[in-house]
Amino acid sequence: MSGKSVPQTTLKSLVFNPVTLGILLRFGFFFFGLYQDAHMPVKYTDIDYVVFSDAAEYVYESASPYKRETYRYTPLLAWMLVPNSLGDLFYHYGKLLFMFCDILTGILIARLLPTNTNTKTTLGLPISKRTVLLSLWLLNPMVITISTRGSSESVLTFIIMIAVNSLVCGQYTESAIWLGLATHFKIYPIIYLPTFLYYLTRKDKPFTIFKNIPVLNWLNGTNLIYLLVTLLSFATSGVIMFNIYGYEFLYHSYLYHFIRLDHRHNFSVYNVALYYKSAVDYLAIPKESGILGLFNYLTGNLEKVAFVPQIALSAIIIPLSLAQTNLIPCLFIQTLTFVTFNKVITSQYFIWFLIFLPGYLATSKLASGQYKVTGLTMLALWIISQASWLFSAYRLEFVSESTFDNGLFYLSIFFFLTNCWIISQFIQYV
Repeated sequence: MSGKSVPQTTLKSLVFNPVTLGILLRFGFFFFGLYQDAHMPVKYTDIDYVVFSDAAEYVYESASPYKRETYRYTPLLAWMLVPNSLGDLFYHYGKLLFMFCDILTGILIARLLPTNTNTKTTLGLPISKRTVLLSLWLLNPMVITISTRGSSESVLTFIIMIAVNSLVCGQYTESAIWLGLATHFKIYPIIYLPTFLYYLTRKDKPFTIFKNIPVLNWLNGTNLIYLLVTLLSFATSGVIMFNIYGYEFLYHSYLYHFIRLDHRHNFSVYNVALYYKSAVDYLAIPKESGILGLFNYLTGNLEKVAFVPQIALSAIIIPLSLAQTNLIPCLFIQTLTFVTFNKVITSQYFIWFLIFLPGYLATSKLASGQYKVTGLTMLALWIISQASWLFSAYRLEFVSESTFDNGLFYLSIFFFLTNCWIISQFIQYV
């Protein structure tokens, strides 16, 4: 058997069972969702899917998707879901598309696992371990639920994983194009650009003119072209949409997310502060000077100031520390950090970093038996901190108890601090 045939054969045997089971599970969840929507008071379908479908109907009628209130996404998503408007039989087409992208994301995750080894003849991991790692995505109930309920996150994860796979395979131009498209689709993947650029510093010699200049000496022909192609891809898709939909595209797709005050169903440590700020904005507060004035400015612009520590950590500090030597672990840790420090956190956002978890664990010490207790402790704390917040939110939403001050505030801090500790452990055990 040739050196090339071994990895291909092993990869096929690795992917087949988890993918097949993953497909069956997704269809099982999908059909159960149809039953729940038809017979139960609490609907399975995500409210966002209704928004997507309504926006797609406007596109189908040659109107702007932004005529649908609360549609805050690129028009591309509404374009993709136009078949939803072809009749009742096609209404769930979008869910099937998201499920398909979900499975493709899992296959791309499997393709990334071999890149974490030094051998060229085998995948370098036991079959059982590779199956478990791939199952973290393909057989994960949370991942399955999110796509089958009609959340579009799997489309973005698919695009991101194409960009990462292309980068690792040396197809830098293709990777840059896909990264630009991912950033157009949802702005947060821009945090991966510094990571990819720093990763590429070792792929080419630096420009002689910048050789002795800090930061600029990272530039070389390869990463400069990557930067330009990424920006061109992002700009081209943006210009096309702007020419069609004008300022409302810019506002709803990008600008709105910098000023949003979303305090509902939000795990973020900023949750309660944003809740009170949404009321304070309507009050006339006298301006102060000095330290008090600075404090009032920071708290009064919390939705904007929150980006500072988030971007500093996830887009600068972590990439500079890990990108060159540990690409996939770097992507995982910086995404987890970005979500942790985000001013809005919902369950769908966990998908953003889960795509990199199998690649991280493929080489991490946490996957070894020696550190099993640490890994289980991290998982238990993450689940407990999230479950306690959800219980408090349940009391607020369904029992009508006021839990903002006595429950959600402290539990949001608990969830935040838990995530910070978990991030530190992930960094320690890379």
